[in-house]
Amino acid sequence: MKQIDPKTLPVPEVQRLLQGGIAPRPIALVSTLSAEGIPNLSPFSFYNVFGANPPIVVFSPSRRGRDATLKDTYFNCESTGECVIQSVTYPMVEQINLASAEFSPEIDEFIKSGLTPVPSVMVKPSRVKESPFQMECKVLEIKSYGNGGASANLVICEVILFHVAEDIMEKGVIQPDRIDLVARMGSDYYNRAVSPNIFEIVKPLNKLGIGYENLPGELKHSDILSANDLAKLANFEKIPDDEEAGQYFHNYQLSLKDASYYTEESFFRSLSSFRPEETLSHIAYRLKTGKKYHNHDYILAAKAFLQANMTEIAWYILISGKAD
Repeated sequence: MKQIDPKTLPVPEVQRLLQGGIAPRPIALVSTLSAEGIPNLSPFSFYNVFGANPPIVVFSPSRRGRDATLKDTYFNCESTGECVIQSVTYPMVEQINLASAEFSPEIDEFIKSGLTPVPSVMVKPSRVKESPFQMECKVLEIKSYGNGGASANLVICEVILFHVAEDIMEKGVIQPDRIDLVARMGSDYYNRAVSPNIFEIVKPLNKLGIGYENLPGELKHSDILSANDLAKLANFEKIPDDEEAGQYFHNYQLSLKDASYYTEESFFRSLSSFRPEETLSHIAYRLKTGKKYHNHDYILAAKAFLQANMTEIAWYILISGKAD
């Protein structure tokens, strides 16, 4: 792996490395007012959430790379202590790109971008109507690091009022496919956070997995199971024993089809198109008749179930195949 000392690189190259390697980054669309009352609207991808009690978000209107000057958003936050931060969604992304242009301070980016200002409740800067998630904020502090081009200015904000579109929520939770967020990558690339590019991983808050070191050696050295597959297995609380696996497949043995159905070709077809009930029925038949598959085949079957986040069943398959 290549080692790079940032002090040996020109600043633009350091920035390209950071933007390419730390991605995707959420985009803060920040609305502010100047001391003279002139609206400003600008996007920033050096941005994230840092706490919920109180709700703290931070973004960085860094100094301009070409001449190290400060941006209008910085001056406005410093002079008024207020801003509104909006999430950026795919239907508005081109307008956000337009608002990112370096207009002079007297220019209103709402007008230039065609985005719609709506009054806020607790702060003076306007909200952006097109965004389904808006946060009225007070600026707690601005922390600056360096005076050169592209140096950071961390604007630390406390959210004092949320505005959330009801149609992006279900049971109090924002649904990623409904909000349709976009994020910044390196160079001029963006990312759209919708299916099939989003997935769910349940965090192990109330359980402790067995850990990677306790996985059977055959699994750890398998050329079929990926690191993600092994981590799912290692996140399970306890490796099932033979009796538990046998009991699980016993339920399938009660409703087996004619023996002619259980061919190897049929088994692999059930795997390739992932028909889980058929796969499990095949394994149950083999267990009942004593005509076991090769261990390699059980690992293939377990992988299919792991990819469907059916880890417990994957363990039953592995135990039934004696993959230990």
